[in-house]
Amino acid sequence: MINKSIVKKILIIKLRGIGDVVLSTIVLDNLKSDFPDATIDYLTDPPSIPALEGLPNVNRVLLFPRNSTWGRIKLMNKIRNQKYDIVFDFFSNPSTALITFISGSKYRIGFPYKGRKYAYNHYGPEERSKYHAAILHLETLKKLSLTSTNKNLHFYIDKNDKMLAEKFIIESNLKNSFLVGISPSGGWASKKCDPDVFAKIGNEVVKKYNAKILILWGGSDKNDAEEIHKLIPGSFLAPPTSIREMAAFIERCDILLANDSGPMHISTAVDTPVLSIHGPTDPKLQGPFGEKHEWINYAELDCIICNLLECPRNHECFRELPLERVLTKVDLLIRKNKLLS
Repeated sequence: MINKSIVKKILIIKLRGIGDVVLSTIVLDNLKSDFPDATIDYLTDPPSIPALEGLPNVNRVLLFPRNSTWGRIKLMNKIRNQKYDIVFDFFSNPSTALITFISGSKYRIGFPYKGRKYAYNHYGPEERSKYHAAILHLETLKKLSLTSTNKNLHFYIDKNDKMLAEKFIIESNLKNSFLVGISPSGGWASKKCDPDVFAKIGNEVVKKYNAKILILWGGSDKNDAEEIHKLIPGSFLAPPTSIREMAAFIERCDILLANDSGPMHISTAVDTPVLSIHGPTDPKLQGPFGEKHEWINYAELDCIICNLLECPRNHECFRELPLERVLTKVDLLIRKNKLLS
């Protein structure tokens, strides 16, 4: 289907959330297996650039100018002049479809959505909701008879990021502790577990496992992080961090407790076992990817997996989630990863 011998330049397009971009990195090792001499460029939004720049299999990261029509025109000219042999449009919205079409690439791959099929000459699966978001990328490769066996996710952390996290760990006397991270981040208000609920979970984890709690946060999470910190005596509040620095802190945790969020997916990429707590989103499609991780939701709730950005009720998916079920999942996460003797 694809003449591998002629492929020297590849472009991957993936926009929006950092978690979505992290999941798309599952294709990198597979593409390098099929095209060892090809360069791979990425087109993405600004927040995801630090995650990709520096990865060994990524040659260059291009910025999608979301609010500039002139910027998009210049970008399309730039991409066309690069003469990519393959463009993988894993986002497939009207703008990225047009970019893919104008690229002039011999192989143009995207999803067969109405009004966008014109842009592509090869397609990923039509039923996206049938697959976990990571597996969807592998299924696309499989349809093209390309390698799809590698399941590694990637997120770049440099030595300075690691040194910052290590310095904090040492100065806080956490070096030999069982360190449990809590991340209250979430792209939608409805996806965010209430701070007092996170605190109840954290306090029980401290009692049961003699754990130390490290609360990780981004700019929009500061108030929630500070509230959790106040409600868990003896917990530690991470310093302000960039997304890569946060990834370094996640890497130093023994486990992470998180919402469906970028930090949850980063945790899977840096190999830290994560328990994700879900409400409006489907963990079978958007949950943590990989066998070492766990997820939980209040499955019996009649409004579970509502996909609403704001909860019109009382956030029962988090507020009424039985604490003992969460702790059972934490215990499973610890046991299957052999974290405590």
